[in-house]
Amino acid sequence: MILKPLGRTGLNLSAISLGTVELGMDYGLPGSSARPTTADAEKLIHHALDSGINHLDTARAYGDSETIIGAALGPRRRDVIITSKVVIKDDLQALTASVETSLAQLRTDYLDILMLHTPPTDEAVDHLLRLKDRGWYRHLGASVYGNGAAISAIHAGVFDCLQIAFSPLDRRPETDLFALAEQANVGMVARSVLLKGALTPRYRDLSPAFADLQAAVARLDAIGIPLPELGYRYVLGEPRLATALVGTAHIHELNEILRYAELGPLPSEIQVRIRQEPLLPEQWLNPGLWPSG
Repeated sequence: MILKPLGRTGLNLSAISLGTVELGMDYGLPGSSARPTTADAEKLIHHALDSGINHLDTARAYGDSETIIGAALGPRRRDVIITSKVVIKDDLQALTASVETSLAQLRTDYLDILMLHTPPTDEAVDHLLRLKDRGWYRHLGASVYGNGAAISAIHAGVFDCLQIAFSPLDRRPETDLFALAEQANVGMVARSVLLKGALTPRYRDLSPAFADLQAAVARLDAIGIPLPELGYRYVLGEPRLATALVGTAHIHELNEILRYAELGPLPSEIQVRIRQEPLLPEQWLNPGLWPSG
């Protein structure tokens, strides 16, 4: 597995990271398979580590994910880079308690990376930096939506890394964000490579309310490369990206993504073809804005 530096953190992340939301809660398009048993989730985590993945991504908001990871790792904790996330709260004591809960559930003395889910206040950031001084985490990051929020986070100067949405459908980071992050030496982590499952054959089963999204995915599907392969090979072809998250509950799906990573970037003519596609509006690039159902 290729290791790539995460900005100024000094950490080297595997090109593929395991996202664990699907281990702790139901997630994905309607009709997606149920989350795994705890035993199967632990098998997936160990399979990922055995395959060369060294970074696990979780969050307080991901149901039982932190608890499952903490129970699974045991002595392997020292071999893993763990990111967890916290939602900013007005009550700073509650914020402290949230980080404490993450540490307890993950059975660790520190987080390698603590990320914020929401736009932070100066007071909250100052408070979190004091927690860093206590040794509770090593690097501060933010998980953001859209280029504007990412650019603001870089200009804030306190975040060592960012987690952003990036896919063949959501190519906004290519306009100026990656260049700015490289200049500021801020590490970049890609999520939503398959846009919550829309960049898979399941897009055909979406309701008529998703017609615009379906049409965009169908044009990419017509290229003739399996959609998950198209997504990961496109994203992993971005040299300024440290790692791409794979959110899955199944070993066979993880193995497929690892195989795509071994194939390397897409041919240049396919990359050009993808970049000729018009960008979709925000309502389709942010699953939080999708129609219900």
